[in-house]
Amino acid sequence: MYKLRGHHLFCLLGYRGMGYSAEYVENMTRLHQTLRNNPKTLIQLVKGPDHLCEKYPNTGEYHCQDANIYTRDAAILEKVGLEIGQILSWEEIESSIRKHVIPSVIQTVCETCSWRTFGVCEEGIRELLEGKGLREIKNAKEGHAKEGQSPLT
Repeated sequence: MYKLRGHHLFCLLGYRGMGYSAEYVENMTRLHQTLRNNPKTLIQLVKGPDHLCEKYPNTGEYHCQDANIYTRDAAILEKVGLEIGQILSWEEIESSIRKHVIPSVIQTVCETCSWRTFGVCEEGIRELLEGKGLREIKNAKEGHAKEGQSPLT
């Protein structure tokens, strides 16, 4: 069973093989592909740092404890109709997202996220609504989510 915080539910939908460091990308790709290949994998929704945060690079401010991230987690769980402490399969989480979320919600609940401007999370929600699920990740590499720098190149 994996532990995930609220905003990572949307990050997984938008994930395209980029992240904050090689170790982070490797960890995220492994989880992403596990969920893609086995949607019955159990997830416990948690408040605060989770399985993905474990590999966030130690390069200064630890963004996983930032108050804005906690606010984003809560807003996303509310939009999706889920609560901290629940244990669900990834397919149940996807079903809840399909039931409660439209792609444009990213523009408000993820307003301060540096990855938002690339449109990958909206695209991920759109693909989920079309029944496609998580994408296959090939050639994962380190990318950056800094202002003006695309994680997609």
